[in-house]
Parts: sequence; structure tokens; C-alpha cells
Amino acid sequence: MNQQPLSIYIHWPYCKSKCPYCDFFKRVQKNVPQDEIIRFYLKELDFYHRLLPERRICSVFFGGGTPSLITPDNIKRLLEHIFKLWQVAPQVEISLEANPNSAYSDMFFKLRHAGINRLSLGVQALNDNDLRFLGRTHNLKQALYNIEEVLKNFDNHSMDLIYARPQQTLDDWQKELEQAANFGFKHLSLYQLTIEENTPFYKKNIQPMDEERAANMYTFTVDYLRKHGYPRYEVSNFASATYESIHNKCYWEGGDYIGIGESAHGRLNINGKFYALDNPPAHNGFVTKRHKEILTAKERAEELLIMGLRLQSGIDKSRFNAQCGLVFDAFINKKNATLLEQQGLIVNNHHYLAATDAGFLLLDNLIMQLV
Repeated sequence: MNQQPLSIYIHWPYCKSKCPYCDFFKRVQKNVPQDEIIRFYLKELDFYHRLLPERRICSVFFGGGTPSLITPDNIKRLLEHIFKLWQVAPQVEISLEANPNSAYSDMFFKLRHAGINRLSLGVQALNDNDLRFLGRTHNLKQALYNIEEVLKNFDNHSMDLIYARPQQTLDDWQKELEQAANFGFKHLSLYQLTIEENTPFYKKNIQPMDEERAANMYTFTVDYLRKHGYPRYEVSNFASATYESIHNKCYWEGGDYIGIGESAHGRLNINGKFYALDNPPAHNGFVTKRHKEILTAKERAEELLIMGLRLQSGIDKSRFNAQCGLVFDAFINKKNATLLEQQGLIVNNHHYLAATDAGFLLLDNLIMQLV
């Protein structure tokens, strides 16, 4: 029996409102036919079970959109169906992203009893002015109440913040970072604000923080959190080894996962062939067709390089070779790798290649130089 691990991403694209910085696929919609969509998701899970009957589920991630809008009863239905179809790892991670604006009475208590064992709270800022600037529909008082409820109801938890806001000073960010580290979350996800095309911020000509200030802010963040029990394990994610996200590491380390719902995608290794799967947006929220593409060894290798360099631990060369069939040192540009190592931007030895602290500031450039 093939007991390869498999992760499941369940995408709930519905939101109460759309944030002006967000370029993800979202639906701002009232009167969502939730039960009908959940029944469709159950059928999608059945399809993937017929395709991959002997896998072992290591993580389930409810993302969005705003998956905390899914009722606890429907979350329970999905999880019970997954557990009925597949074997499940003893330490399976079941994560859900929640927004303070979707909170209702005993929400976190009900989510935990529905089967969620890891809660990620999208706070984004710890002052009312920046919450308004970011288009968040919760205020600081609501955020603090939700933080308290998450910490009370879950043992494994994470908080999201956005930094490098245009008018933010390093002193401002330091105060928020100190506050965030003192809450007691097991994991922090900190994202630099970028202005993407086709977002309201872009259309309003909001200018991002200049690169030098943003780089200084990032360097300070990494150093501060390292000293306060949150080592960086991925470019935007900070936690001790015990609380690193199992699900997200599946992406970064090139594991197999399936995506359920509109705009969800997956990566699967089946009988030595590697497939890229995606579900394009569909009429009324129901996926009518799946796109499936076989990746060449080179395309697969490029993905592994792009994702793996995001990790503090870098790219495990033996795992890379097993995952795409190419020898890592023959695939990369050796001349450029030597130059990058001499410049102190990467560490490259027989076992792995990883970015240094200086290299993390130039990650996109490293990828271009190495491919």
C-alpha cells in the first residue's frame, strides 16, 4: 500500500468585503448557498479518493477568502468525510484562517469542537488607523478580543500581520512586533505590503514603502523575533520547530496536495509523472472542469527551486533529485552559484543550498541567477 502523505487545501472564496491590497480570487456575496457548495466539495473529495485511495492525510487547510464564514457543522461534515475516505496521520494538522470580522458567539470554541486544531487569525495591524487604511472591517478592540478567544481555545495558533505600510516607521513597527510577540502565539506570519495590479490600492496609486526602508524593517523583524523565540523558518513565517506549519511546508518542500473549490490548485506525483492541477473560477461557485497539466522534469525542478529557497533550511539536494529526477548541482547555474556563495548570499554544500540572511533580501534575484 502506498502510504505517501497527502495534504488537502479547501478554498472558501467568499468574503464579507474585499481588502484594497488583496489580489486573490474572492467573491463578495450575500446569501451564499453554503450547504449546496459543501455537498459539491464532498463530491470533489470522493473524486480524489478514487484517484488516490491509499494516501495518508497529514494536513488539511481551510483557506480563502474567509473560511471562518463556513458553519462549524459544515466544517465537521468535510472533516468527517475526509477521515472516512483516507487514513490520517496521528499528528494531522487541521488549520483554518479566521477573520475578526466574522466572529460570532463562541466561534472559536465551536471551530475547535468541529475538528480544527490550528487557528490562524488575520489581524493585519494592531492600531485602528492602519486597520482602516488596510480596509479591514474590524477594529483593534475586536482584534484583541479575538486574540484572547483564540489563545483560550487552541493550543496551536498563528497570527498574521502586514508591515511596511507606506507611512509606518520602524519605531511604530517595533511596538507592534513587541506586542505580537508578547501575546503568546505559537506562530507568526508577517507579510510585507505589496501593491499588486488590479487592486484598489494600485488604482488609487498608493505607493509602497521604498525598498531600503522595507529591507531594514525586515532585517529588524528577523533579528527581533529570533531573540524572542520565533526563529524564521520561511521568508515570512516565524516559529519554533515544533510549531512550523505542516501544511505550508508541504508546498515549500514539494509535497503532494490537492485543492478543493474555485481557484484552488494542487500538485500530485502519480506513477512517476508530476501533475499541476487547478480549478478555474466557475459559474455560481461550482467548478465545472479541472485543468490538468503534466510538468516536465525541468518545470518541476524550477518550482522546487523557487519554493525551496523560501525556507531557512533551503533545498535538500537528495530530496530534490528524488522529486524531479534531475541532479540538483547539474540543474543550477554552477558559475552563478559560486559567485553568490563568494558574495555571502547562499550556503552551498554537498547536502543543501540555502539563502543567507543577506540572501533573503535578494531572493528573487537569487532564483534568477540559479535557474
